[in-house]
Amino acid sequence: MPTYTAPTKDLQFVLHDVLKVTEAKTPGYEDLEPDFTSAILEEAGKLTTEVLAPLNVSGDKEGCRLENGVVYTPAGFKDAFEKVKEGGWPGLDMPEQYGGQNMPAVIGSAVGEMFSSANMAFTMYQGLTHGAASAILAHGTDAQKDTYLPNMVSCDWTGTMNLTEPHCGTDLGLMRTKAVPQDDGSYKITGQKIFISSGEHDMADNIIHLVLAKIEGGPEGIKGVSLFIVPKFMVNEDGSLGERNGVAVGSIEEKMGIHGNSTCVMNYDDAKGFLLGTEHKGMRAMFTMMNEARLGVGMQGLSQAEVAYQNAVAYAHDRLQGRAVTGAEAPEKAADPLIVHPDIRRSLMDQKSFAEGARAFILWGATMIDAAHRSEDKDADGLVSLLTPVIKGFLTDVGYDMTVKAQQIYGGHGYIEEWGMSQFTRDARIAMIYEGANGVQALDLVGRKLAQDGGKHVMAFFDLVKGFCKDNAGQDAAYDAEFIEPLKAASKDLQAAGMYFMQNGMKNPNNALAGSNDFMHMFGHVCLGLMWAMMGKAAREALAAGASDTAFYETKLATGRYYMARQLPATSLHLKRIETGADTVMALEAAAF
Repeated sequence: MPTYTAPTKDLQFVLHDVLKVTEAKTPGYEDLEPDFTSAILEEAGKLTTEVLAPLNVSGDKEGCRLENGVVYTPAGFKDAFEKVKEGGWPGLDMPEQYGGQNMPAVIGSAVGEMFSSANMAFTMYQGLTHGAASAILAHGTDAQKDTYLPNMVSCDWTGTMNLTEPHCGTDLGLMRTKAVPQDDGSYKITGQKIFISSGEHDMADNIIHLVLAKIEGGPEGIKGVSLFIVPKFMVNEDGSLGERNGVAVGSIEEKMGIHGNSTCVMNYDDAKGFLLGTEHKGMRAMFTMMNEARLGVGMQGLSQAEVAYQNAVAYAHDRLQGRAVTGAEAPEKAADPLIVHPDIRRSLMDQKSFAEGARAFILWGATMIDAAHRSEDKDADGLVSLLTPVIKGFLTDVGYDMTVKAQQIYGGHGYIEEWGMSQFTRDARIAMIYEGANGVQALDLVGRKLAQDGGKHVMAFFDLVKGFCKDNAGQDAAYDAEFIEPLKAASKDLQAAGMYFMQNGMKNPNNALAGSNDFMHMFGHVCLGLMWAMMGKAAREALAAGASDTAFYETKLATGRYYMARQLPATSLHLKRIETGADTVMALEAAAF
């Protein structure tokens, strides 16, 4: 059965050697001393390794079941959820006012990666709750916050987001779920929602659904969408639970992966709902949840790549197959282990360099969220807004690819359920689809985010890369050649692609949109290139300072060199594709497909 070991040492390296969190000016970061963060990460790592990871395979095999309107989660999930709640993990980075611990988002992200690697389907129950609570925190009235947040922060009550309907996914303006105003200020919600993660289950006393619906008589399309709080059980004035609301699960979706999570069809029949935020501004409120979710989904791409990689490495060390081309490396055995072969090494280096680069990218993004929320840094907010579709789209596309590479290390055994590797691939697949399919992320990046605030944020990104290269060049010839120059070249490719869009996208928008996926991936590579340049710098500094664990830092440098040499040059291919424009993409008539 697959195993998982929390990468606490690498998380500490990123937090302290690379991001130097205690030196940041963000409120709360001054408390993030290495001993403090180590204690949190080690405790979370112990929980994920000993409690959550052992339930991953059994949860996948058993799945959830629906009986008499009640969804039962796999054996062991309920007890594990109680352990997670007891440790206060769901409220780690939520306000103390509502029972949280008010830790920075960067710590929540570090812990979240470990939870998701250990058991992605399980972790979604608390992850969706966190997002729903964040939306109520940002847009709710004081009364709504007091009513719902304490129990949601503790996960005594869980939360969901209800967007998709059978006939509309990305185009939410087509939704039919309606909201009828009532004399008491509430609304009657009627309609059907599908693909609702954690929609119904047996691990919480109440479930707080956030539901998009159209108020009768409102504007057409997306401008007429509002967001409502629709509890499974009504909440009495004293905080106790009252009567059952008019919401019920219709069925559990039969799906490719994340079997341990109850993905439901939810039916609303005159359910009582309460407006969250402003009438007809539901997408604004929902995007608070969706943007957080998109960063969390990017983390899922990393998390499944990481756990799949760990198991592939173990198998490559253990499995005997063939002999090294340069001569037997284990002559006393019948064959050499897989890891002696260059093509196996290539695959493992692809996986390792991606996972470590993605980890730094996500934590860097989390520091921007902290700066935006805790310091009201509008530049940080703009930059993380620009990077959100890159984090979501690039990391889940490539994260899925890495689970396939890990599965391939096993050969035929990777295709056999007994070894458990297919679960990582199946679970990772959904991350490319939900919270906005990756094609939509690419369109959002090119169609909206590049031009946001007059292009201020993308120019800030280019200046950041340029500034890093300028500040760190000329100190070491090897570092310049191996890290700085490749990063410069990749950044120039990205700028050239942006210039192509400016020159050709206005006269024919298809020229920009046909290259959007390539641009998103190019942007992702440049971001990971920047992360590796930063990690390479940190590793060099640690070695120069006489760090005791030289093997760790030398390995970090070798992994970074691999990414810069073997992965980052992909930007030139993406640029070539972008510069071909839309003619070949749009050449066929629809009937010719």
